[in-house]
Amino acid sequence: MAEQRSALIVDDEHDIRELLVVTLGRMGLRTDTAPNLAVAREMLSTVAYDLCLTDMRLPDGSGLELVSEIATRFPTTPVAVITAYGNVEAAVEALKSGAFDFVTKPVDLTVLRGLVRQALDLNTRRQANPEGATLLLGDSPAMVGLRDTITKVARSQAPVHISGESGTGKELVARTIHAQGSRAAGPFIPVNCGAIPAELMESEFFGHKKGSFTGAHTEKPGLFQAADGGTLFLDEVAELPLSMQVKLLRAIQEKTVRPVGANVEVPVDVRILSATHKDLDVLVAESKFRHDLFYRINVIELDVPALRERTGDLPLLSEAILKRLAYAMKRRAPGLSADAVAALEIYPFPGNVRELENILERALAMADDEIIDARDLRLPSTPQTPATATAAPQAAIQPIAGMTPAPQQPAAPASADPRGSNPRDTSTSGLPSYIEEIERNAIQQALQEHRYNKTKTAAALGITFRALRYKLKKLGIE
Repeated sequence: MAEQRSALIVDDEHDIRELLVVTLGRMGLRTDTAPNLAVAREMLSTVAYDLCLTDMRLPDGSGLELVSEIATRFPTTPVAVITAYGNVEAAVEALKSGAFDFVTKPVDLTVLRGLVRQALDLNTRRQANPEGATLLLGDSPAMVGLRDTITKVARSQAPVHISGESGTGKELVARTIHAQGSRAAGPFIPVNCGAIPAELMESEFFGHKKGSFTGAHTEKPGLFQAADGGTLFLDEVAELPLSMQVKLLRAIQEKTVRPVGANVEVPVDVRILSATHKDLDVLVAESKFRHDLFYRINVIELDVPALRERTGDLPLLSEAILKRLAYAMKRRAPGLSADAVAALEIYPFPGNVRELENILERALAMADDEIIDARDLRLPSTPQTPATATAAPQAAIQPIAGMTPAPQQPAAPASADPRGSNPRDTSTSGLPSYIEEIERNAIQQALQEHRYNKTKTAAALGITFRALRYKLKKLGIE
């Protein structure tokens, strides 16, 4: 016989505690109750619970304190908070603190039962697959941190916004969050917001009734209905027109959609994940993206690192990609020579993991031996990077348009130690240091020309505001 599941209920209102005890008891759970934080902490120190429900306001503190403590000390115990009706800010803060989900007073028992089932299902699958996702390969600190964060956010129902450059694997991160969460048994519906014609967006997202417009010959469910019980992944969400952003915001807030031509709204239960390579902060400041929608979808933000920030993962990534490609071609996977690995590690990969896959697929097709060397990779000699407008090797680097090029300096003697020389003084200096010097000069000059207005400076350099902030910090520019 399976061990009975248990739940801890923390609320200072006797009636609420009794209501929750009866409801969870009918679902087969054993329940303990606590009227304040002190008693709850004492119970948590002696009993391992499968679920915790806590009120936001308690006599001796905030329920957020308990959420944070449980997330730290008992990471496998989902905790949900009970908030006052309409207190969106408190609910968002709870989700950011690590809460699994939230319910509002007066408590809707149907919503509560659904929340409890999802929380218990999350624990069941975590025990069945304790290793979690293995597709996000890499042992670099950036990837270890990303996987740890994914494990934490997967156990909640909070909307997650995934940012990162093109090709970093944002959809893979979204799929991993879905697979590790309580909705893994439900559908994962990805949608490229930039690929849907503006006039068809409402129909695609919310569905339509037969005869609601010309060409609507049959009734069609929308993407929200298709994702019911699962996850809706809004890729390139920054491409949504403002008119659609308003309707999307209402659907997320009300958890209902109205198909085109319908008279009534249809309830939907979806978790929203979104992604874009653009800087939403800048788009909000420019009134190109609604602030209220940004607030809704960006409860938790995940930044996927660029490949150049995790070069130590290149051998492992390359091996996995080559094995997958070779399997599809029904041939043995070749290895990478030492010079091929070295060439990959100094290449900046403006296209990130997607570009690495393309490079290795080409090399696999062209290589004659069982070992791929640097020549087989055919890496571009002047790769574009997100941080520079144009980059060429050594002294052939071209200035950014509108910038005065730095004067050419005579080459340093061959015997000079390159570590102690200015990277502009010799063509034998390391390429990364040389590019950083060019970047620094270009950014400083652009800042001066635009009177240190960072938004205008980023636009002039052709990079995002967030990328500029990153570069300023990295290069030590105040």
